[in-house]
Order: sequence, then C-alpha cells, then structure tokens
Amino acid sequence: MKQRAKSALVVAACFTAGLWVIYFLTLPFQSALLPGLGIIPRQLQGLDGILFSPLLHAGTGHLISNTLPLLAFAFLVLLEGLRRFAAVLAICWLASGLGVWLFGGGLTIGVSGVVFGLFAYLMVRGFYNRDLIQILLGGVLFLIYGSLLWGVLPTAAGVSWQSHLFGAAGGVVAAIVLRRRGDGPESRNGPAFRRTRS
Repeated sequence: MKQRAKSALVVAACFTAGLWVIYFLTLPFQSALLPGLGIIPRQLQGLDGILFSPLLHAGTGHLISNTLPLLAFAFLVLLEGLRRFAAVLAICWLASGLGVWLFGGGLTIGVSGVVFGLFAYLMVRGFYNRDLIQILLGGVLFLIYGSLLWGVLPTAAGVSWQSHLFGAAGGVVAAIVLRRRGDGPESRNGPAFRRTRS
C-alpha cells in the first residue's frame, strides 16, 4: 500500500506539473492557441478543443485555482491503479468537453471540468462499489470541497458551469461503468498500475 501511495503521488504530481509546463511553454502564443485549441460550442473548428482545451489556461490564477484539487483528486483515484485512473480521466475529459461543445456559451478552456469529474467520481464510487471506506472518504471530501459543487450552476460570469456540470456527470458515469463486479482480486483492488474558462 505504501508503494502504491508513493507511485500515485508521483503520477499525480507529474500530471499536475505537466499543466504548468504546458502553460509556460504556450504563454507567448496564447492569442493564437486559445481560439485555435479551445472548445468553440457547436462549431466544427472547435471540436478538437474537446481534446486540447483542458491543457490550456487563461492565466496563472486560473491554473492555480485548479492545481490543488486536481493534485488531491488525481492522487486518490490513482490509489485504485493507473488503468483505473486513465479510464476515469478519459470519461470525465470527454464528458466535460462534449457537454461544453453541445451546450456551452463561448470559447472554453481549462481543466476544471476534469477536476469536477474526479471529485464526483470520488464522491459516489463507494455507493456503487458498496465500500464503506470509500463512502466515508467521499463524505470527508464533501466536507472539505463541497462548496465546489456550486460551480455546476451558472453563478459566475465568464466561468463555464457547463464544463463543471458535464464533467461531474462524467464522474458519476465513470463510477457506474467502472464499479466492481465479482469477488476477484482485481475487483477488490482495482486494476494495477465570449471566452469562458473552466
């Protein structure tokens, strides 16, 4: 378990740090990259933003606000294994991006839709896995980060609540799709190892 936690922390830290590296590398080209690689709702030229927009941020404040929760949530999901994390990440990433492309209100960038997805997954997975420890952990996370859930409502101008809402929906879908089945070891432990911003 100690080695798994160490590996999870390293991967989560590298993933989060990678966003900072991308931010600084792309900083001189943001005026061209953000419109070109962000999500432009209901426009074919904005469809590739589903893949690229979570890697882009409008400023250091935007990225800072996502850094700590992303690191924490990624670490907790990674404790279930790298393949499980990759599957949850992919579902949340695509759900958030598709939701914004279909229903968004403007050019959208940022990883917070993924953050909301990981948070929602951690909140509900215990109920689908029938795991008391995971349910209790979800409760603790709710006490600490529950205020994040206001972000799924259109309460702040210039912030993509659609990204948050559909990212969170993706987290719930991931919990359902990846719920434990049977009693084998993999089942118990998981697999091995206008511009808006989200």
